[in-house]
Amino acid sequence: MSLSRRAFLQAAQASAVTLGLGAGFRPTFAAEPARPRLKKAVKFGMVQTDGSIEDKFALLKELGFEGVELDSPSDVDRDAAVAARDKTGIDIHGVVDSIHWNVRLSDPDPAVRAKGLEGLQTAIEDCHFYGGTTALLVPGKVADSAHENFDQVWERSTAEVRKALPLAEAKNVKIAIEVVWNDFLTTPEQLVKYVDQFDSPFVGAYYDCSNMLKYGVSSADWIRALGKRMLKFDFKGYSHDKKWVAIGAGDENWPEVLKALDEVGYEGWATAEVGGGGRDVLQDIAERMNRVLGLG
Repeated sequence: MSLSRRAFLQAAQASAVTLGLGAGFRPTFAAEPARPRLKKAVKFGMVQTDGSIEDKFALLKELGFEGVELDSPSDVDRDAAVAARDKTGIDIHGVVDSIHWNVRLSDPDPAVRAKGLEGLQTAIEDCHFYGGTTALLVPGKVADSAHENFDQVWERSTAEVRKALPLAEAKNVKIAIEVVWNDFLTTPEQLVKYVDQFDSPFVGAYYDCSNMLKYGVSSADWIRALGKRMLKFDFKGYSHDKKWVAIGAGDENWPEVLKALDEVGYEGWATAEVGGGGRDVLQDIAERMNRVLGLG
């Protein structure tokens, strides 16, 4: 026989009195665990509208976004960006080292690597100025089997990241290693080993849920392997058959991704990285993000 909740409470209280627990006894019930919270963000270059940076931040706020990532270096006025952040409430949660692909920390030329290090240090400084927490870094690219192969990329980029660590610690900014189509760190095990070698809370992973499907491991399995190493994640839409598609139309398997995020206790930023546009395009992106992230 099933009891109503009220009848159950009455019966439980009566039993408690019988057992000598007192009339004030109230049975307790296990609360449903709160789901870790995800916050929607975009890369600033996706906001392709006229107006000031404050106007653009205000539009993002209106459309339900909470944050943005800026490039570093960029032509954005830093003071204006901070003023827009404070006026609109849109967080600048991090920056992207915008020179890391062409001025690589893995380049065979030491002079190029030195410029790459300067770029990373600038990104750390900018992130601190904006009040962000991460500087996204692609550490290198396997581009030449003789002069820029996997082992060389690992060794050179590791050495340069180590040089940037004192500044990252001083500015309280984490260096977030991103996985992309650079034929480097293409398995979860490799990325885990790369991050762990620094033995520092100021180096972690920035996981792209769409990029790495190309290499055959599911997004959820990447997330489970990275665990607390995953500082942030971004995403697009990737289909093995159609390649780049709209958010939600790819092979990411979002229910499983969300389950994995819950399992590792991830909460924080979820950033779209797709082609942008005006209000209508950004509205569509926001709605797609809501659907795949289970935000309404």
